[in-house]
Amino acid sequence: MPRVENEVIINAPAEQIYGYISQPGNLPQIWPSLYEIKDEKLLANGGYSFRWTYKMAGVHFTGNGECTECVPNSVLSSKNSGPIDSMVTFTFRSKGMQTKVTLTIDYRVHLPLIGQLTEAVIHKMNEKEAALILDNLRIRLEM
Repeated sequence: MPRVENEVIINAPAEQIYGYISQPGNLPQIWPSLYEIKDEKLLANGGYSFRWTYKMAGVHFTGNGECTECVPNSVLSSKNSGPIDSMVTFTFRSKGMQTKVTLTIDYRVHLPLIGQLTEAVIHKMNEKEAALILDNLRIRLEM
């Protein structure tokens, strides 16, 4: 599975950032290609299951997500399945009023006859998207 990883320092406590990220309905506010989150259901582990709609290269995909690891203010991981399978993990490391947030996305796109060039283009798009997600998160929480 290809992997994208990026990090950012945010001038906000981990509790505030985790509280924001742990609510799936907030994600479309910071994730440019995440079009919609719906059918959120609270799970016993404190996370959520949900349905998502994602837009890649002008095409909408729908699938399901479920929080697999929830360690408040430390780690939040969700497994997503559909035409795009992924494991999205946010980790939070506090230093005073600053928090280092790392976003790791392991993904697989189920597209017939996907070529090496297409894979490289999708990976480059995902790298840019991860940087945008974290920058949007930083801007939103530092306001």
